[in-house]
Amino acid sequence: MEESEDVPKDFIKLKSEKLSVDDVSELVVSPYCGAVSLFIGTTRNNFEGKKVIHLEYEAYTSMAETEIKKICRDVRQKWPSVKHIAVHHRLGVVPITEASVIIAVSSPHRAESLEAVMYCINTLKASVPIWKKEIYEDEYSWKENKECFWANSEK
Repeated sequence: MEESEDVPKDFIKLKSEKLSVDDVSELVVSPYCGAVSLFIGTTRNNFEGKKVIHLEYEAYTSMAETEIKKICRDVRQKWPSVKHIAVHHRLGVVPITEASVIIAVSSPHRAESLEAVMYCINTLKASVPIWKKEIYEDEYSWKENKECFWANSEK
C-alpha cells in the first residue's frame, strides 16, 4: 500500500445498534502505524448506591456529528502524526456491560494515540450534545457530564 492510498480518515457514527470493538478498531488500522489506542465506555450496574438497569442516550445528531468532526480536527492539529480516528456512540437503550462509546486512534507511536484518545473522550463529554438517562429499579435520572460547559453555567 502506498502512503497516498492510506490518507488520514475520520470515522464518525451515531447508531442505535450494538457497537463492535473489533469493527471500530479495524477502521483505524494502518500499515504506517505501530499503535492503535482504544477507549470503550460501558454501562455499569450502579451509581451512587443505586442499581442501574440500563442507560438511554439521546442526541441532537447533526450537531453531535459536527462537534465530533471538530474534535477530530483538533486532534490532528495537536498530534499531526495521528493517522485515523474513529468515534462511534450508541443511541437509545444500552444494557449493562455493553459499550456506549468506542474511540479508536492510530498513530506511528503509542504516546500520540493514547493522548489523542484521552483528549477525544474528555472533549466529547464536554462539548457534544449527547444526553444520558440512567434507569434505576424504581426511578430514572438525566445526567449532565461534569465536563460539559453548559452544565457549569449559572442556572
